[in-house]
Amino acid sequence: MQMFQRLPQHIGIIPDGNRRWAQSKGLQKEDGYSHGIKPGFELYHQCVALGIKEITFYGFTQDNTKRPSEQTNAFRQACVDSVLELSKYDANLLVVGNTNSSLFPEELLPYTKRVTIGRGLINVNFLVNYGWEWDLNHSAPNHSAKPEKLSQRIASSDIARIDLIIRWGDRRRLSGFLPIQSIYADFYVVDKMWPDFSPNDLHQALEWYQKQDITLGG
Repeated sequence: MQMFQRLPQHIGIIPDGNRRWAQSKGLQKEDGYSHGIKPGFELYHQCVALGIKEITFYGFTQDNTKRPSEQTNAFRQACVDSVLELSKYDANLLVVGNTNSSLFPEELLPYTKRVTIGRGLINVNFLVNYGWEWDLNHSAPNHSAKPEKLSQRIASSDIARIDLIIRWGDRRRLSGFLPIQSIYADFYVVDKMWPDFSPNDLHQALEWYQKQDITLGG
């Protein structure tokens, strides 16, 4: 395992390119999502071995649910399968998303409060049926009570500030990914599609991260 002088405490993962990958293989667009499950566990094992403290996976957004039903059903099932499989691992597991919508998978409701599994080696967060506006508007300020920081009122308040975001699929945008926690995150893009993930992707991102000047605005 390669050693790094400085590691991000929290890595955000945007696993994009599943549909394009499927089409490149002569498959239906919705077939790509199930092929994105295994890479997530490979990355989990890498992060545990490196001592990364927290990772957040972008599952699907409220905007994604506007896609055709066969695609919606496929990425919902991929999220369910991923979380239920991860529940067998050593992790502090949390799912964040709009549970008031019928599009939020019922199977994931037990994980909407952080659950420690096994030795709880790493915080793992999944954004499922997530929307940035829903997140920010989750709790309007109560003017009769002691003022709270915005980061304490948002739905994702149990997710820490992100140091590094890695996006697969060659797109150079955040797509609404945790706007508060991403405020000072470095952003690294992998040109390959997410189902083509390899351990070297993370290593290259971490090598790039070593060269960044982290000031947090100071």
